[in-house]
Amino acid sequence: MNAMTSQERQSLDLVDIIDLKWLMAREGHHVHVERLQRDPAYASTCLALAATSPNEATQAAARRLRQCLERMRAETEGQAAGEGHTE
Repeated sequence: MNAMTSQERQSLDLVDIIDLKWLMAREGHHVHVERLQRDPAYASTCLALAATSPNEATQAAARRLRQCLERMRAETEGQAAGEGHTE
């Protein structure tokens, strides 16, 4: 079975965040991990900056993280929509 638990998925997402943090640090940019996880505007700004990096590894990390964050937001929105639904 290839399904991941929520905890496994969060761990993978955290690995992507830490990867981006250190790649950005090498380029002189500080990334605040907790803020990146909780502040969509901050995350968007960081990922946009990383996407313009001359370093392909930084660009790839930003793409992976953007996909993770978009998936997490979609899951959160789906859960919120389900909470308001009554039968």
